[in-house]
Amino acid sequence: MNSAPSSLVLIEPYAHRGGGHHQRTLTALAAARPKSLVVVPGGLGEDLDPLARSGARIAVGPSGPTARILLGAARAAERVSTTGQRAFASRRWPQRVRRVPHQVTLLARCLTEAACLRTARRLAPRAAAVVVLSASEALHGVAALLGGAPHLRFVHEVVTTEDCPVRWLGQLARWGEKRVIVLSPTADVRDQVAAACPRLRGEVRPFAVDDGRRLTDAERDGARAAFTIPTGARAVCLVGGWWPYKDIATIDAALARLTTPLHVLVCGTPLEDTVLDRWHRLTHVRLHTVPGPVAEEVLRLVYAAADAALVVRKPGVGKESGLVMDAARLGVPLIVSAHDHELSARLTGQPWVRLFPAGDPDALAETLDKLTAEAPARPGPSAPAALGMYPAAEQAAFLTDTYTRLTKERR
Repeated sequence: MNSAPSSLVLIEPYAHRGGGHHQRTLTALAAARPKSLVVVPGGLGEDLDPLARSGARIAVGPSGPTARILLGAARAAERVSTTGQRAFASRRWPQRVRRVPHQVTLLARCLTEAACLRTARRLAPRAAAVVVLSASEALHGVAALLGGAPHLRFVHEVVTTEDCPVRWLGQLARWGEKRVIVLSPTADVRDQVAAACPRLRGEVRPFAVDDGRRLTDAERDGARAAFTIPTGARAVCLVGGWWPYKDIATIDAALARLTTPLHVLVCGTPLEDTVLDRWHRLTHVRLHTVPGPVAEEVLRLVYAAADAALVVRKPGVGKESGLVMDAARLGVPLIVSAHDHELSARLTGQPWVRLFPAGDPDALAETLDKLTAEAPARPGPSAPAALGMYPAAEQAAFLTDTYTRLTKERR
């Protein structure tokens, strides 16, 4: 089965997970190139029905004997990693022992990517571009060699570094790195990847795309009514799971310092019930919780009810923030910590943004108290461009051009 030359191959190993900007980008790119092939080894999440209606071909399982063997090996490695993480969870074990299961995870991700690449090679041999949308931060050359295909790979963050065995495996397959271009959403991520793989070609390219679906006034009115937020009251939303890089402690301290009423909408998973219980008891906080994961339309409802989205991270976090991108594309004002110098430089002076020093609860409390008197403007249609975010069609064209350059250089 051959694809049209203009089609893309979009590989998303995490499409089965709850919704987020990774899944939204996958859907937008597939809609921009309707005859594309989407490879999802874990299947599709419930909120990806629009992807199924986009006209894209969807490959859920491996195609061909090599792909089946690779995916079987990947799932075996995942089981070993899961068992090892449970067995070595205690800090009584030396760190080098506790790291072993995570090294196996890197291998499992590599094998999964290779199986997807083999599937893509079989089902779409003439694709305009082959892209792993959520790629591992390691074993780039190994994935290319086992997968038998040049490709682009988005590396969103560097979580696990390579220990000796994985690093040696990568060295053995180093020449396979010539078949890969790594796309990093921020300069910080690019620098981290380059430090680990100095010979690997890489470029900075924001991952999230602008799908043009800005919130409407009707959505805003309906959302405020749904959450019973009175006219004139101020509300902020805190979206996404409370992961270690998010500075919930600063938000916690800031909310306790408020001097004016504020509605706080919390949506995501995982959350900390003890913290939420404490916020429920605060005098000036009116808390609304929407446990996740949630469908895209529910997420839009949360954003629509808010006067501003709250994004607070620990200093030095340099990965792309899907929440910041969401605010820009949906038209929601933003209150954001100055945790990343590059992001802060882009946002400084924007009338729809309020920046405060990272880790400073007093500054955040003051910013929240001023929402009534100094509410930020809504982002206009040009806001996504201020963050370097492109429409899906332009992103698809960039991927095609970059892949064409990669394949020509290999000839």
